[in-house]
Amino acid sequence: MTIYSFSQIILNWYHLYGRKNLPWQKNKTLYNVWISEVMLQQTKVKTVIPYFKKFILKFPNLNSLSCSSLDDVLYIWSGLGYYKRAKNIYETSKIIQKKFNGKFPKNISDLIKLPGIGKSTAGSILSFTLNYSFPILDGNVKRILIRYYGITECSKNTKTEKKLWNLIESITPIHNTGNFNQGIIDIGALICTPKSPKCNICPLNKKCIAYIEKNWIKYIFKKNQKMKLKKIYWFVVVHFKNQVWMKRNTSKQFWNNLFCFPIFKNKIIAIKWLIKNNINVKKYNIINAFDHEFSHFKLEATPIIIKLSSEETFLNIKKQGIWYNLEKPQKIGIPKLVEKILKIVI
Repeated sequence: MTIYSFSQIILNWYHLYGRKNLPWQKNKTLYNVWISEVMLQQTKVKTVIPYFKKFILKFPNLNSLSCSSLDDVLYIWSGLGYYKRAKNIYETSKIIQKKFNGKFPKNISDLIKLPGIGKSTAGSILSFTLNYSFPILDGNVKRILIRYYGITECSKNTKTEKKLWNLIESITPIHNTGNFNQGIIDIGALICTPKSPKCNICPLNKKCIAYIEKNWIKYIFKKNQKMKLKKIYWFVVVHFKNQVWMKRNTSKQFWNNLFCFPIFKNKIIAIKWLIKNNINVKKYNIINAFDHEFSHFKLEATPIIIKLSSEETFLNIKKQGIWYNLEKPQKIGIPKLVEKILKIVI
């Protein structure tokens, strides 16, 4: 199949079946597409849509975003995960205001220097909004290339990445690049799926090696599989009336800048912390441990619930955190695991 016919097949398919009514497609601005592309990193469209709508409602433009606080951004982002993306978006808005006079850069070399915007994301932003001829290489595109060209040596490494970039650069058309990029993404998301691909209706199946060999399982973009480490943490939930005490997490490992309960690596350290802060340790309730999955490790969480009869015993460290109101929650970013524990408290 020639380069022309490959790209033309994608364009023809997109014209007939491609997604054209996603929220960020209705008003294609550099800002809107940028927000959607960052949200879509490692996250499915279905999950992103409600978060994108809330985000744009709160921050309709670059100026409103850059004038906000990181807590405002994390609050809207709460539950979407991969919170580093939210911080990157916030930092990028500040840089654009300062370095580019509040105007979103249209030069790819400027874009890829911004936090959270790599080569593929930059290509998406510029091709979808301005129809600039830049290729993209997200997970959907990689999967199609590997299956179509029958690439078996496809571990996640620099060599494979370079090979895939060379391929997509060679087949991305100069004209209608935005439609081509959206079309190949849509085929990957809707047809050439990770599991049980719908090969019989794929427009590329005539010359797809995986389809010809009837063996799509053979052609998988394999990550270097490592057993997920399990990390055990104890969460101290100090509960007073309709409030729980939280502090901003400064750990770089996970949930950076989000608010959560005090976290400890074992029960002994947790109890010592309670004693140090004059909290009655005679009465506490330990909830059964449960697991929470991160992309790179598994967290075993054990909540210790402390119900105070008087707030006075805890006033000495109040300035280090906040009393989170369960009836009228403050607008701060909290992770899903914390929400799960809160449901136990409530």
